[in-house]
Amino acid sequence: MTWRAGLLLGVGALTLPAWPAPFLGVAVLTAAVLLLVLLDRAMAVPPDALTVTRSGERTVRLGATATVTLHLANPTDRTLYAQIRDAWVPSAGARPDVPPDRLLTVPPGGTATLPVRLTPTRRGDRPAVALTVRSLGPMRLGARQRAGTPATPRWTLRVLPRFDSRRHLPEKLARLRVIDGVQVTRGRGHGTEFDTLREYTVGDDVRSIDWRGSARRADVLVRTWRPERDRRLVCVLDTGRTSAVRLGDEPRLDTAIDAALLLTALAARAGDRVDLLAADTEIRARVTGSGRPALLARLVDAVAPLQPALAETDFELIAAEVLRRERQRSLVVLFTALEAGAIGDGLLPVLPRLATRHRVVLAAAGDPVLNRLATATPAGPDDPYAAASALRALAERDRVRAALSRYGVTVVDVPGHRLAPAVADTYLRLKSLGQL
Repeated sequence: MTWRAGLLLGVGALTLPAWPAPFLGVAVLTAAVLLLVLLDRAMAVPPDALTVTRSGERTVRLGATATVTLHLANPTDRTLYAQIRDAWVPSAGARPDVPPDRLLTVPPGGTATLPVRLTPTRRGDRPAVALTVRSLGPMRLGARQRAGTPATPRWTLRVLPRFDSRRHLPEKLARLRVIDGVQVTRGRGHGTEFDTLREYTVGDDVRSIDWRGSARRADVLVRTWRPERDRRLVCVLDTGRTSAVRLGDEPRLDTAIDAALLLTALAARAGDRVDLLAADTEIRARVTGSGRPALLARLVDAVAPLQPALAETDFELIAAEVLRRERQRSLVVLFTALEAGAIGDGLLPVLPRLATRHRVVLAAAGDPVLNRLATATPAGPDDPYAAASALRALAERDRVRAALSRYGVTVVDVPGHRLAPAVADTYLRLKSLGQL
């Protein structure tokens, strides 16, 4: 029943003074309106006779807008008068072009298109949750509506990471080209892989002279070297409890994902193989470096649905998985938090096995609030206690960093907004030194 039925009753009530018996008038008017409502409802198009499909985008980057269109087909021989509500999860940021309170008219055999603009506010999978169709009769007095009819067409929009750090990629690639080109042309340099033989020129390092080749050619030849290629890089994302901590306006996990994407793009262009592993108490995602042209796209798709788990990370599981998958010596970059409890009880016991076979880098996004609390001038009675707590947390980070260094682990501990370029710089430095 719609508001029109109430309006009709109100108009009929104006005639009650003309009735010989008011109660009889009320009964007759009510019965007449109910009869009209039932008749109008019977003339409405049944919702289960409608056909609903969707089309549109399946993926969108966080911060961008995608369009998904709902197609509502009316296969009956009656005109459809309906109100449509297409509901998505709140974080999908759905804005329908046709508001739910607007009456939609679809002729017999016709199809209506209802675009929905989606501007997600969170990374991950954002599904459509419910479609409600309210079919009204031609007099707009009665309506048919039943939950789940027609069935909501399934559609999930995958929200990809923003990848803000890609703005650093041109500068890092330029440095990579300098490392690659200069070391090949200037002789020994810091490269570790033999490239070619060429004639000696003044200024070349005499240690690069190839005496056997020189004897065969009756000329002085020097070896040229290039940075390592076809090395293995493993990015490990800690998706446990500490990854849920917010650094500014995003969780620590999102900061780590952004840094891992920049490192992957850089390493793939450098000719290295990149694998990715995400885990907490179980393995959440795996990506292997096969098929390098599509590696970054596959990695972005794999990390998009990752969410922090409110559980302690099982570093024993991570170490066992890395050792099982990576038989050759690799550079393992572990994105986690430099937290004394998690590192001391979880990572340090398994670190000797991991560091014996692989080169390990621990990348941690620090919380700028700690430094701000530790250095702020007290303005109230509680501020000294906050400063003392922050100083204690920073001291614990220093002790953890020292413990990791004793195992030969390279620690990258910087604020979140600097993590991605700092990790890329560490990779370039290790590559130039031949230490991957």
